[in-house]
Amino acid sequence: QVQVVESGGGLVQAGGSLRLSCVASGSIFSINAMGWYRQAPGKQRELVATITNIGTTNYANSVKGRFTISRDNAKNTVYLQMNSLKPEDTALYYCNAKVQRSIMSQLYDYWGQGTQVTVSS
Repeated sequence: QVQVVESGGGLVQAGGSLRLSCVASGSIFSINAMGWYRQAPGKQRELVATITNIGTTNYANSVKGRFTISRDNAKNTVYLQMNSLKPEDTALYYCNAKVQRSIMSQLYDYWGQGTQVTVSS
């Protein structure tokens, strides 16, 4: 089994910063991409940022220049530094890990339970 656990959410005023962390643990041979997604009430889950195991990043247009994704491969951990937060960034933020459980296995998607980010105006 693989567990994915997020932390670091909270309540912040507009213009403030938060740093989210996510660690994957369990039966892991390797992790390909890791990423952050978010879902606001009444909306679909959307991509925020992803990072591959060699550091290639991808960001949603809405967060470019404000959010930075990074990764510690040795710790199976991904971070999301969020600066200049806006009320529209309010959402439940989910971590995703694409995990290979053995040398012969395919990649599987694992999700955390989410961490709430609330930005007040």
